[in-house]
Amino acid sequence: MARPRRSGAHEDPAAALAAAAELLAVLHARGQDGVKPAVSPSQLRALLAVEGAEGINLRTLSDVLGSRPPSVTRLCDRLEAMGLLVRSPRPSSRREVELRLTPRGRALLDERRAIRVRELSAVLGRMAPEAVDALIAGLTAFREAAAQSYPADGPPVAADPAVPGPDVGMTESLSS
Repeated sequence: MARPRRSGAHEDPAAALAAAAELLAVLHARGQDGVKPAVSPSQLRALLAVEGAEGINLRTLSDVLGSRPPSVTRLCDRLEAMGLLVRSPRPSSRREVELRLTPRGRALLDERRAIRVRELSAVLGRMAPEAVDALIAGLTAFREAAAQSYPADGPPVAADPAVPGPDVGMTESLSS
């Protein structure tokens, strides 16, 4: 079914959303500036995936990240050496390894989120209150529509490491 044409600046909603997503990617990247230890985008994606599913195993993390298990094992080696992640045998099956964030790993993600919320708040503060309300309503509707495509466990982790994935608290930061 064809959508009715829109007039003015909103003639192509997908292009407007793509442009906004690019700006959000810049703000997302600012959330990584100055945070120690520095982690790569793939390391950040892994930490976010583990945070979203504490106790996840290596094979599942490989699937979530779209990477081969040997690459994910090396990635986890580096994260563990940095003190951000811990691997331990699963109590029910000692042949299987489960992954958990360390307090330092949690603190790193929290610090990045706080910086990102500060950046987003600065932008939202320059908007009219009714525009912020409209943005939140639009994002809520967008999220609900997207959830119809991923009803079981939400959307996958972002393929582009510069674009925020589902676990970055974007909606929460907009509504605070």
